Amino acid sequence: MDNTTPTTTTNVENSTPIKKKSGGKLCELCNVARPVLKRPKTGQMICKECFYTVFEDEIHHTIVSNNLFKRGDRVAIGASGGKDSTVLAEVMTLLNKKYDYGLDLFLLSIDEGITGYRDDSLETVKRNQQQYQIPLKILSYKELYNWTMDEIVKEIGLKGNCTFCGVFRRQALDRGAVILKANKIVTGHNADDIAETVLMNLLRGDIPRLQRCVNIVTGSEGALPRSKPFKYTYQKEIVMYAYFKKLDYFSTECIYAPNAYRGHARDFLKDLEAIRPSVIIDIIHSAENFHFREENKMPVQRNCIQCGYICSNDVCMACDLLKNLNSGLAKVKLSINLKRKDKDNNNNNNSNNNNTTLSNQLVIEQK
Repeated sequence: MDNTTPTTTTNVENSTPIKKKSGGKLCELCNVARPVLKRPKTGQMICKECFYTVFEDEIHHTIVSNNLFKRGDRVAIGASGGKDSTVLAEVMTLLNKKYDYGLDLFLLSIDEGITGYRDDSLETVKRNQQQYQIPLKILSYKELYNWTMDEIVKEIGLKGNCTFCGVFRRQALDRGAVILKANKIVTGHNADDIAETVLMNLLRGDIPRLQRCVNIVTGSEGALPRSKPFKYTYQKEIVMYAYFKKLDYFSTECIYAPNAYRGHARDFLKDLEAIRPSVIIDIIHSAENFHFREENKMPVQRNCIQCGYICSNDVCMACDLLKNLNSGLAKVKLSINLKRKDKDNNNNNNSNNNNTTLSNQLVIEQK
């Protein structure tokens, strides 16, 4: 009769515990404790304590090797209450103390005004604030734009609502950081998110965004650079870390997210990962080594003439979208256009006529 006692191991696919008999292999790193999980990133069978160590050390290495911070920086952590931002707050707090980064940390949450979703997740953020003892600032769309996402969806329908939310959220984070007098923002975008974005930009032929989507720091040309310490961190490992640490996070998906284009890229990436587990990092490393033609230059950054926000046109996208909403239109149809390079540039270089730049533009069609 087998008297071995079962121990808990984590299933890679859903990050839930499964039962496994003891008496097998030891942790591949410490060779002392029993392994409790198989790392999706490396395939190693390791114990809980070794997982904590390698997870945190890899993020520390990402921060240090990319010079993301310097002593005295005031860093706003984008906090949604979800697993990524909750783990980010945990790890940033821990590493700041462990390695004496000398950072002043803040939690910054944006209330988009989505009933039954954001109001509940903000309660999680408030509990995180008490746990980590980090100052918290909550800024709402209603406060900034006089619209909530519920009101916007009621006005325009479900098609294109994620475009409004994404544009407004990016600007809201910057405005919130200014209120906090922060000079840097960190977000919980992980390796899966970045690989999905690469695929989305490839599928849409969006060359300008494809050039910058794998940058670990964006917005460096402005006053508020944004960094992604989780750039090389798998989403599954973030889930495992939150699970084993018993972190308090909100796990419900946005009620409007199922209609997002990103969902198709995410499903495709999952299918690829099932065949080749390293595909997430492979996509990121490939995109890091893309080389673009000289004529495919990034748009020149300037300040919006209406609100002063940094943008690539005279009027920023947020002001354009707000103008459309405030005009009282019954519908706003967002369509993706493929725009060729300026005709004058093509005339100056006829040999490049078949290599015109594709750019992603939002065209507002009034009905």
